[in-house]
Amino acid sequence: MRLVFMGTPDFAVPTLRAIVAAGHDIAAVYTQPPRPAGRGMAERKSPVHQIAEQVGLPVRTPENFKTAEEQERFNALQADAAVVVAYGLILPRPILAATRNGAFNVHASLLPRWRGAAPINRAVMSGDSESGVSIMRITEGLDAGPVCLVERIKIGSEMTAGELHDVLAPVGAKLMVQALAELEHGRLTCHPQNDAAATYAPKLDPREGRINWRLQAHDVHDRIRGLSPHPGAFFELELGGKRERIKVLRASMAKGIGPAGTLLDDKLTIACAKGAVKLTEVQRAGRKSMPAGEFLRGLKLRPGIVLG
Repeated sequence: MRLVFMGTPDFAVPTLRAIVAAGHDIAAVYTQPPRPAGRGMAERKSPVHQIAEQVGLPVRTPENFKTAEEQERFNALQADAAVVVAYGLILPRPILAATRNGAFNVHASLLPRWRGAAPINRAVMSGDSESGVSIMRITEGLDAGPVCLVERIKIGSEMTAGELHDVLAPVGAKLMVQALAELEHGRLTCHPQNDAAATYAPKLDPREGRINWRLQAHDVHDRIRGLSPHPGAFFELELGGKRERIKVLRASMAKGIGPAGTLLDDKLTIACAKGAVKLTEVQRAGRKSMPAGEFLRGLKLRPGIVLG
């Protein structure tokens, strides 16, 4: 089929590669415009932009679809369908109606659970035991369109959001290729969601990263997993006469009792409101991540101190 692909981050790359490999004609790739990034704040093309150029696909980077001119450019592509994966822009009605069969989205959750911008993080932060991918026909509501295909994935007790991301991305690619094959042959069926069962996954707020040791240990553990590797859960510590933010990338459940936030031993076991967590991988500001043992080497952190 003749398709338009719309996506931006790494999560979208496997789907773009898969539909190209399946032999579809990609009329255009839409992605977010290059943004300043890195220490030098040089403009950087999105992962989808880079891959599209590598395989010789035309790339478009509009700021939005509000103008009649931009809508007409899209309509002129005369596509059979649009494939959307973490694009980052809301598609207005004229865009949704501009292809013969509509627009289809790879969404990284078991809809209607976790509609919205951060479904992977929210699932792990909430301690969900499973996640998955839903292929959805896009409507004007927020991730509220009918669901066509679903695949479930177990979330391990130690799995981070980053690890779940890497599992779900190729699953989404596989399901989208399957959905397009069924669409092409007139066999794709989609079923309405149960709106009453919907939960929402709002965009992450940087303030959510600060660890609240007054939560129960399993809640602290899930928050650390759900924010790893980005943006990262953190606490503050007095080091070298200055307060320094320490990012926590991995932790495990541990035994221990004490006032919330208290360092219980020389292995970075921290007391929570109930139970404790042992920090196993951390990152100091401006440095690479490191195991807890390496972090503690040379630091005089005595049990009994309270972490910020």
